[in-house]
Amino acid sequence: MEILFDYISELLSKSGILPKDEIRSNLEVPNDVSNGDVALPCFKFAKILKNSPVNIADSLASGIADENILSIKNVNGFLNFTFKPEFLARTLLSNARLNQDEIAKNNGMQDKTILIEHTSINPNASPHIGRARNALIADCIVRVFRFLGWKTDVHYYVNDAGKQIAMLAYATKDMESFTFDDLLQIYIDINAKAKDNPEIEAEVFDLLEKFEKNEPSTVAIFERIVSTCIKGQTAIFAELNIKWDHFDYESQYIHNHTTEKVLSLLKKSPRFFVDKDNRCVLDQHGENIGIENPMLVLTRNNETSLYTLRDICYSIDKANAHTDRNLLVLGEDQKVYFQQIACALRTLGYTPPEVVHYSFVLLPDGKMSTRSGNVVLLADFMKEMVEKADKAIIERTGNSDTEKAKIIGYGALKYSILKCSPEKNVLFDMQNALNFNGDSSLYAQYNFARIKSILSKTNLDYQNADYSLLTTPEECALIKEIARFESVVIATYNALNPSILANYVYTLTTKFSQFYTNHSILNIDDKNLTKARLALIDKTAKAIKQTLYLLGIDTVESI
Repeated sequence: MEILFDYISELLSKSGILPKDEIRSNLEVPNDVSNGDVALPCFKFAKILKNSPVNIADSLASGIADENILSIKNVNGFLNFTFKPEFLARTLLSNARLNQDEIAKNNGMQDKTILIEHTSINPNASPHIGRARNALIADCIVRVFRFLGWKTDVHYYVNDAGKQIAMLAYATKDMESFTFDDLLQIYIDINAKAKDNPEIEAEVFDLLEKFEKNEPSTVAIFERIVSTCIKGQTAIFAELNIKWDHFDYESQYIHNHTTEKVLSLLKKSPRFFVDKDNRCVLDQHGENIGIENPMLVLTRNNETSLYTLRDICYSIDKANAHTDRNLLVLGEDQKVYFQQIACALRTLGYTPPEVVHYSFVLLPDGKMSTRSGNVVLLADFMKEMVEKADKAIIERTGNSDTEKAKIIGYGALKYSILKCSPEKNVLFDMQNALNFNGDSSLYAQYNFARIKSILSKTNLDYQNADYSLLTTPEECALIKEIARFESVVIATYNALNPSILANYVYTLTTKFSQFYTNHSILNIDDKNLTKARLALIDKTAKAIKQTLYLLGIDTVESI
């Protein structure tokens, strides 16, 4: 649609009333198709030109005679333009950018660099579906940046020095062996026992102290837990084609004494003080942090580091990577905590990372908790999605196809979460999540496969098709949707919001379905029109495939 904006801004600027750039930046696509293809709201100009929006619209439109414009209407200060269908089709389809290299080059983002940290689940159990939202959002963002030419460096921060790991270390220290799948129940059981047994709590903290002092046998116990968890967790995410470039360990900042160095720097700040419990603290009053008493505790009473201090050390390392951007994906329950870490970083002269906060995936009875066992494990959900997809394939074809079932099932999982804007809760409902009708990835995958089936049934060469033959309302609506692809990618990049892509692919496939329902493609006498429609659906398929790829969802040639 950008090319139509350029066309109208060039046309209107000839009046001399407003500069071209000012017109261009205010053009928009009307929500109601009956209002035309492009609209210019004139309200913003009323104060500058000392005139009413209606009169301004009339002045801009007066004297315009263009052979490619069907109508110009002033509707209450909105100047609406409708193009002739043949011009619209020819212009938009000829100039629609669907290719990654073309889009990256057009937007000048090649060779920029970004560090993205995401997921960073405590290595104490198999991830639940709520934790997966972090990885799914971040993976889509990574894909969008790469699509636009950015070089990405994706990091996973392994919280290997916390109480949760110490609890598992205590519970497993005398076990000869255990598996990744055993750890969730072990973790639940030891938490339940610790509630009624203060001696367990004391021994857990004793283990933690030994680990922080780098006592070899204790470090080995911790490393066995962490290694088992990280291998298990990343194997699950690898099934969803989500991977990391680097794994950074919290414990390294303790064992290499970075925490001590950073603490000595923080002690020079006027915000630093030692509280009545002999803990090192930063007073963050006046920093607009959303809590009544914003004190950031850095150490225990013996000056050994807490997670907060180690997180500051890690954030400094990321800042020192000197990438063009530094991004963190983090749950909304850590908003205040992030504000406090960001304040500490600014105190030391470092720029905090950009942050994408996301809300919860909820069960019908509330928030999930690994500690209490009130979770739906990601691995279980993945397995059930694949089983359901394979059952549907068997019903349709008579044969099982596990690989295709994975593509469909995993796609449904990702889409059901990504279609919700990050700041909104996802109400996890197994039945709705497993519904493959309507606003789902399967709807897009099915329409992609349908297009591929049509294209496979003809030998007609449609590469040089006459797009101006595509003039029906359904064709024009589909063409305009295809032309939006590049702007949708840029909007997702700007907002760091995957739901923009998900909403787009649903609208695109809906427009295709409406076109396909109302018009034949192969069974018509006019071969030139057939070629034009083949070209149209081919571009539709490319737009669907590219959008699903950015969401981390694969396509299939047949369903």
